[in-house]
Formats: sequence, structure tokens, C-alpha cells
Amino acid sequence: MLTSLALIFLVGLSMAGICQFLKLPRIIGMLFTGIVLGPYVLDLLAPEMLSISAQLRQMALIIILLKAGLSLNLDDLRKVGRPAILMSFVPASCEILAFFLFAPMLLPVSHLEAALMGAVLSAVSPAVVVPRMVRLIETKYGTDKHIPQLIMAGASCDDIFVIVLFSTFLSMAQGGSARVIDFVNIPVSIVLGILLGAAAGYLLGLFFETAYAHKHCVRNSTKVVVVLGASFLLVAAETWLKPIVSVSGLLAVMSMACVLKLKSTAFVSKRLSEKFGKLWIAAEVILFVLVGAAVDIRYTLTAGIPAVLMILIALLFRSAGVWLCLVKTPLSKKERLFCVLSYLPKATVQAAIGSVPLAMGLACGQIILSVAVLGILITAPLGAIGIDVSYKRCLQKESA
Repeated sequence: MLTSLALIFLVGLSMAGICQFLKLPRIIGMLFTGIVLGPYVLDLLAPEMLSISAQLRQMALIIILLKAGLSLNLDDLRKVGRPAILMSFVPASCEILAFFLFAPMLLPVSHLEAALMGAVLSAVSPAVVVPRMVRLIETKYGTDKHIPQLIMAGASCDDIFVIVLFSTFLSMAQGGSARVIDFVNIPVSIVLGILLGAAAGYLLGLFFETAYAHKHCVRNSTKVVVVLGASFLLVAAETWLKPIVSVSGLLAVMSMACVLKLKSTAFVSKRLSEKFGKLWIAAEVILFVLVGAAVDIRYTLTAGIPAVLMILIALLFRSAGVWLCLVKTPLSKKERLFCVLSYLPKATVQAAIGSVPLAMGLACGQIILSVAVLGILITAPLGAIGIDVSYKRCLQKESA
């Protein structure tokens, strides 16, 4: 296990550094490291490490969502309004529609299996998008029109919408039927996640304020540990409450961080944000190397040209969906193009659920996994490069 961690950190950071030197996104080096070190190529990672891979990836995602929440301004989110709501479901719906219409023509799947495939592929990757939007907020690119905030909010809700649809389509493919309550769960999960996180953030802020008022100053490092512990509980609460009501744990984490920023002084929230930014350096390597390790490169060989064509068609539909969400907004054509590029990358959700249909014994399982693997390999670098190359050309830097 320790050897595996050493390989993940040392090789992952080295490959990320090489990619950075070549003017490529660091994520490409980390994904490549995971693929090579993973069980499907050199098999150098310990089975114990792979057995807790999903939990480690989730922990890394929690860290970047906390960093994002501490960087967000609630007034900015309020100003974004309608486009953020539309971005949370319209682009994903357009992409699923593309799979439903075209996948049966290009691949050996039925329309229902195509919808299931679309649900797997249509989630944008917060692990790729969110850290880049946080960086743009910190460097003031696009913040005059709240573009990074818009993308970050939409991408966070996008995943919830897609995962609920995935569960519904999976049940139908197994012989079940779609229930109205499954679709009602989408807004319920989002609203309850925000409320639960806001309550947790308020209580944490109150606790830190009370401790300071009674001369018990809580060190910022201790606050980081407390906030992390509360975040893990919020994500766990999603599982605990699942039999009763649907709640988004990850959205609760971001909501908690937003309210905690509101309750804290500017100095404290800035220091917490900086500390989570430092934690992200290690978390990022773990997240993307383990995402790469979850990619079975052998399945890309079975997918072929039709799968690549299907992914490209779906991306066109997704891009049209993003453009539609931005109609009647003050964004210029360049700024809208940036939003389109920011909604391309896929990685974390596809690595998490891509193999589920195969594990469930569905006939379409292997082709869905093949397309999911290709989707990660094509869109994660494409989206990351698109964001990194275009933001200075497409977005205006806000004057101090």
C-alpha cells in the first residue's frame, strides 16, 4: 500500500510536470500514470489500494468542492440565476437525446440501452472543471459576468441530474419501469442537499465564532480538520437517508462551504481556502491517477470508430444545449464558446458508474464500458486543454 502511494505521488507528479513543461494540462500526465500503473497494464498498484479507490477519489472530490465553496460568493450565484439552473440539466439532456437517437444506428444497442449509455456519458467532470473555475475566480478572469461561478454551479448540479437518470434507466433495462418519484427526486436531492449543507455551515460558523468569543481560538489547521470531518458526515448522510429521502451529499459540502464563508471573516475564509488549496495538490494526484487506474484500456480496442463518432455527435448536441442555456444573457460569443469548452470534460462519474451495467450482467454492459472509457480518454484532455488555452482569449480579466 505504501509503495502504491509512493508510485502514485512520485510518478503522477513527474508525469504532470512533464505535461506542464510541454504546455499540456497536468491531468493528462496523471491519467496516463494511472492507466500505466493500473491493473490493466503494469499492475503495480496494490489490491488494497484499488479496493478503496472509490473512497479516496470521493475524498479528493470533497476537498476541491470545499475549496470551490469557499471561493464562491452567494451574491454572484444569485446574479447568475436562470442560466445556472438551465446548465444543470439542459446540456446533459441534449447529450442523452443524441445517444437515444443515434447510438442504435452506430452501435449494437437498443434505444433503452442507448439512453442508459447516454446517462453514463453525459455527466460533466467536476474534478476537471471546478479547480479550473476556482483558479479563474482567484485570477479574476470572467468574474465581471460571473462566468466561472455559473459553470461551477451548473456542473455541480449536472452530476446529480445525470446519476438519478442513470439509476432510472438502469432499473428499466433490468426489467423494471420508470417511476414518477425517481424524477421528483432530482429537484428534491438538490434542494435538500443545499439546505442540509447550509445548516451545517451555519452551525460550524457559529461554533467557531463562539469559541473565539470565549477566548478559545481554534487554529485554522484545526478548522480544516473539523470542516473535513463535517463534510465526510454530509456525504455519508446521503447513504443513510437514501431509504427515506434523496439528498445530494456533494452539493451539501459545497453549500456548507459557501455558508461558512458567509459566516466567517474575510481573513478566516481566505486562510481556509488557501489551506484546502494546498491539500488539493495531493488530492488531485490521487484522484486522477486512480481515475486512470479504473480505466480498462482494453475496452477501447473493442469500441472502434463508430463509438468515437457517437461521442463526437453527443458532444455537438451537448454544445448546442450549453449555447441554448446562454440565450438572452450578456455573454459575448467568445464567452459562450468558453462555456461550451468548459462543459466537455468527463472523468470522475464515468469512472465510477461506467462498469455498473456490465457488473449487473446487462448485455450492453461491455459496449457501455467501452464508450465510457473512450469518453474519458477523449473528453478529459480535450476539455482541459480547451479551458487552459482559451480562457485568456475568451474571457476579460476584471480590473482590481
